[in-house]
Amino acid sequence: MTGLSVPILVLLGVIGLAGGIGITAVGPGGVLPTIGLFALTSLPPAQVAGTAIVTHIATGALGTAAYARSGQLRAPETRRTATILAGAAVVGVPVGVLTNTLVSKRAFGVVLGMFVAGAAILVWYRETRPPVGKAAHPRAAVVACLGFAIAVVAGIVGIGGPMLAVPLLVALGVPVLDSLASAQAQSIVIATAGSAAYLAAGSVDWPLAALVGIPELAGVLVGWQIARALPTRRLKHILIATLLAVAPYVAWSSSAK
Repeated sequence: MTGLSVPILVLLGVIGLAGGIGITAVGPGGVLPTIGLFALTSLPPAQVAGTAIVTHIATGALGTAAYARSGQLRAPETRRTATILAGAAVVGVPVGVLTNTLVSKRAFGVVLGMFVAGAAILVWYRETRPPVGKAAHPRAAVVACLGFAIAVVAGIVGIGGPMLAVPLLVALGVPVLDSLASAQAQSIVIATAGSAAYLAAGSVDWPLAALVGIPELAGVLVGWQIARALPTRRLKHILIATLLAVAPYVAWSSSAK
């Protein structure tokens, strides 16, 4: 954390808290620490992704425990979806980590900016899409392909998985809370596999990981309470607006680094 001012350090902590709330309240949110580390520090792409993804081990475990406690992970269909997503992550994450090592900081910023904008559009689509007839989990093959693609992107950018998994599962007809629960379980595998790979390469800044990760962990509990007890429409709208505002900045700022 050498060279970072106190206001920047405080802002990174706040970003971690907001990211944790977003993870369990609406799914997207895990990319916020990646955005903060990329935009506010001079870390190279591998360290940005490695430092961000290591924080999602604890958030994924806590989120999974929370949704197990509230009953979503007790349902056989939800457990099946979560298991398939997690299994696909074992294969997909190494592909994403390897891809990260091949991109420049400029390319990483552009990819991250596009990913952030895409995530905002997915959340908006989920919010405006008419309800499907009967909520149901998709076939195993569909879930496996989805899990692999999510894990590859997560390995590249340094996220846990719910950012993409939740809106995509909901779009396929999975109930929102079931989608959140399944994504948390996958997040543990994504974060563990990704952290091991980035740690082996020496691409984890532990002080920054703690600075972002501890508030993020607190945010996970807050987000879980929000998802279960309060309407999240306003939070979703704020998240969409924030992501759309940040996306071009992330892509543009990378050219100056």
